[in-house]
Amino acid sequence: VLAWMRELVGLPSEFTGIVYDTASVAMMHALAAARETVGDVRRRGLAGRPELGAMRVYASDQAHSSVEKSAIVLGLGEENVVRVPSDAEYRVDVRALERAIERDMAVGLRPMAVVATVGTTSTASIDPVREIAAVCRANGVWLHIDAAYGGALAMLPERRDVMDGAELADSVVVNGHKWLFVPLDFSALYVRRPELLRAVFALTPEYLRGDAAHGEMDYMDYGIQLGRRFRALKAWMAFRAFGREGMEARIREHCRLAELFAGWVEAEPYYSMAAPVGMAVVCFRAEPPGLSAEECDALNERVVDAVNAGGDAYLTHTTLRGRRVMRIGVGNVRTEERHLVLAWQRIREHVDAYLRAPR
Repeated sequence: VLAWMRELVGLPSEFTGIVYDTASVAMMHALAAARETVGDVRRRGLAGRPELGAMRVYASDQAHSSVEKSAIVLGLGEENVVRVPSDAEYRVDVRALERAIERDMAVGLRPMAVVATVGTTSTASIDPVREIAAVCRANGVWLHIDAAYGGALAMLPERRDVMDGAELADSVVVNGHKWLFVPLDFSALYVRRPELLRAVFALTPEYLRGDAAHGEMDYMDYGIQLGRRFRALKAWMAFRAFGREGMEARIREHCRLAELFAGWVEAEPYYSMAAPVGMAVVCFRAEPPGLSAEECDALNERVVDAVNAGGDAYLTHTTLRGRRVMRIGVGNVRTEERHLVLAWQRIREHVDAYLRAPR
């Protein structure tokens, strides 16, 4: 299953896959391996070692919050996650990343890892991975790619570009349960040097040595878990049920539906797109004339709540450049165009009702 998935998203065969439950847990394991390259942390720990300096992890201001959670768990400290500004398309600013690393090195801080994202949570934007990889190589920094959502898009021959440069990474995570139609929870972490994960986590007590001696690769040595569920089985079922062509067709249709919805937004007065549509996520905003920016924020949040309360459509909201925006994602295998038509109708109904109400 891991070999199938690696091939689907276009990673080279030298990457070894390990199954975890979520991308957050996979991130933590990847950064634990990165931490081990900086100093013998497994054996000696972090306390009382001033020669290590504070270890820094860099990610864009659009990257997932699991970066901070990993830093907390690994003893790096939340303050040592450096959020780098993103550009107009919500991709990390590579020049700003370079400057952040240079500043830290100049004052004795220790750049440890960079997290690049392929399909950010809010906007599904794609960081320029190849450029980031060059910065990491020049500074001896671990590169982790969070392709939990967007990696699946690389299945399409016309969208191989989303994983351009991923072959240069030290670790990559792809979630089967996000856009590869596997039930929750199934995440695959691919690492270039699995021996580093084993160096951090392998610890075989006497009562497990008998079983460990019979396995070529005992997965308990590559993470914090000993017992593990057979997560790969449901991925096998999904891949066999849909087949590659079936999965590609569904992903392609989801992208078409997202573009269709974006077209409706752009054609309607008082609505605007809040971010480019690169995958199957649409970020948009209602901005009726006569309302302040803050009133528009309240309107957009209120419409999301009202639509969701109706029970026949589901939206989320996010904050982009300080403003509240609505967000719709297409990812279920049973979503059809009629569902988006209904969602758009509900959105406009609630916006119109808000504008008609006395204030």
